[in-house]
Amino acid sequence: MKGAKAPVVKDLVLVGGGHAHVAVLRRFGMQPVPGLRLTLITRDMHTPYSGMLPGYVAGHYGYDDCHIDLGPLARFTGARLYHAEVEGLDLSARQLRVAGRPPVGFDLLSINTGSRPRTLDVPGAAEHALPVKPIDRFLAAWDALQGRVQASRGPFRIVVVGGGAGGVELALSTQYRLRQRLTEAGDDPARLTYALLTRGPEILPTHNPGVRRRFRRVLAERGIELRTDHEVVEVTDAEVRAQGQTPVPADAVLWVTDAAAPSWPGEAGLAVDESGFIRVDQRLQSVSHPGIFAAGDVAALPSARPKSGVFAVRQGPVLSANLRRAATARTLRPYRPQRHFLGLISTGDRYAVASRGDWSLEGAWLWRWKDWIDRRFMARFNELPAMDPEPGPELAAGLADGEAIRELSTLAMRCGGCGAKVGSSVLTRVMQRLPASRREDVLIGLDAPDDASLLAVPPGKALVQSVDYFRAFLEDAYTFGQIAANHALGDVFAMGAEPQSALAIATVPYGRERVVEETLYELLAGALAILTPAGAVLAGGHSSEGAELAFGLTVNGLVEPERAWRKGGLQPGDALILTKPIGTGTLFAADMRRRAKGRWVEAAIASMCVSSQAAAACLGRHGVRACTDVTGFGLLGHLVEMTRASGVDAVLDIEAVPVLDGASETVAAGILSSLQPQNLRLRRAVRDLEWIGQHPRFPLLFDPQTAGGLLAGVPAERAGACVEELRGLGYPAAAIIGRIEPHGEAEAPIAVTRAG
Repeated sequence: MKGAKAPVVKDLVLVGGGHAHVAVLRRFGMQPVPGLRLTLITRDMHTPYSGMLPGYVAGHYGYDDCHIDLGPLARFTGARLYHAEVEGLDLSARQLRVAGRPPVGFDLLSINTGSRPRTLDVPGAAEHALPVKPIDRFLAAWDALQGRVQASRGPFRIVVVGGGAGGVELALSTQYRLRQRLTEAGDDPARLTYALLTRGPEILPTHNPGVRRRFRRVLAERGIELRTDHEVVEVTDAEVRAQGQTPVPADAVLWVTDAAAPSWPGEAGLAVDESGFIRVDQRLQSVSHPGIFAAGDVAALPSARPKSGVFAVRQGPVLSANLRRAATARTLRPYRPQRHFLGLISTGDRYAVASRGDWSLEGAWLWRWKDWIDRRFMARFNELPAMDPEPGPELAAGLADGEAIRELSTLAMRCGGCGAKVGSSVLTRVMQRLPASRREDVLIGLDAPDDASLLAVPPGKALVQSVDYFRAFLEDAYTFGQIAANHALGDVFAMGAEPQSALAIATVPYGRERVVEETLYELLAGALAILTPAGAVLAGGHSSEGAELAFGLTVNGLVEPERAWRKGGLQPGDALILTKPIGTGTLFAADMRRRAKGRWVEAAIASMCVSSQAAAACLGRHGVRACTDVTGFGLLGHLVEMTRASGVDAVLDIEAVPVLDGASETVAAGILSSLQPQNLRLRRAVRDLEWIGQHPRFPLLFDPQTAGGLLAGVPAERAGACVEELRGLGYPAAAIIGRIEPHGEAEAPIAVTRAG
């Protein structure tokens, strides 16, 4: 990971994955500043490019054509990627409050969250209208609207509120797509009616009269009724009401009006304008708080500009330069917005109108030109250079002053042995910040620290103990702590035991004392987010500094010896159940190569963060005979262990095995975990290898898993009910993947079939 190349001296946090921030990420990836750590906090894993969205809505583009994947981009930059939403800002502590995780500290902060249509001011709009932003939610609702239109009978009335370029494009593109779908279904597209409402006397008020005339003509040709001077004052489930006008009937309302800002910057005390947008100077820096920057729609510049992606794209290079300059205490550059810009507005079909200053043009060739421009822009971010960039000319010391310089002088000479331990003051502060927890059978733990923890084993119970430790495979210490805890607890749950306690061992990358403290805190807080609900307490551990982040836990559980689940209890006739999908090994191998889509990696992380505790309890209620957790040896390796211990054979239905999104694609591309070759040696345990070995899913049977699911044998007559309950408990991919048979004459114990 790039973050391990230099000690962390300063933190630059980017909030939002907007057009300006994707430029920042790319430029810092090409030329990093040693010692400056980047963190991207984003609600969306894929940034939609506004210029291509009308084409996507109209059906001309696929999802990935018009979205910038922030996962590979963050990996390219070496940035920590936090998939979360900011809820507040503490300016005095220089921290962000982030949903579902500890606060995130910063030295420099940049905000590029975009804006949202203003709906709160109009009664009923929030309940009955479909706002175009946030775009991800609009696109999900747009899919549902298409289904509603196709399922309807008779006239279907759509009203678009907003007469700017966004409203005009949305009206034309949605109408084009819906009419196309109705025609393809043999339905009458004429039953779909459209009305475009704008509060002013004209559409496209920021464009010249020629552009307005052209679009008035296009709207009339498409049968879209234009109603000007319609200031909407209420939206109901059946109509849109405008001041002093006849109500407009509506079965669906699309909302593309003036932009609204998020509330938390103003609530924190940042200077904002009357609409809540962050006031910045010509250098894109907050006028009230130096060291905080804003760009794109969320920023209010001294000279007002439309809320348009055109300006956010142009701000990206200046913002990148100024963040770099601010980090190294150099003079900032001014941003000079263009007075005139080329606007290419699509008409729904493959046709566009060009606007610049006082002139305009239209034609299909303009759409093709726009398509070429847009695709070239997207390629800059989705086709990243295959390179490991050299550091720029700045030195880490250039980031620091005062106390930081004194700290930096010691970073180059780190001790080994016990001298590598995290300092006592840092450790004490971290422990004080963590929530306290205790159990009666943990006699000495963190609540009364001593040389070692002291555990009691209640009468009739046996102690189950397991240990796991591994290097970080993602930059987010909090999430890594969660995953590591789930991975470690899997062994306890697989034996039917109750978690009791854990000892942690953490290696934290070198850095300033504040950085080391925050990293250790996030790591342990993540682990506790899993341990505490499971009923286990963190009883102690060991921490040290090293070249890269690593973490592990020794976990202890309690179980009645005669009720412990073993690998060796499988019986012929049992059904094999897997509670989670597989594929984490190949996906994270692809992520390291920047060849995994961000949504694939996020889905894998979400799966790894799901505890197996409820699954274990469910399996117990359905008469589990044997159980193991699927981890480093892969599904087939762990199944072989079970069949050998039980003296049985197994039939595995390869197409019933649940697989994480994207894992089939990365395996097909030949991207495999570094542990895969060792696991693949177990293919000798598979019968009829000549033909089943050609199945595209076959390599996934050997894919090593992190925090994988439970693999269990359950009586066949109870397996269906067990899977149904598992899915209801939050394991949607749980499935019956095979059956157990008596041990036969074949040397290989596993038969893999294409269908059960």
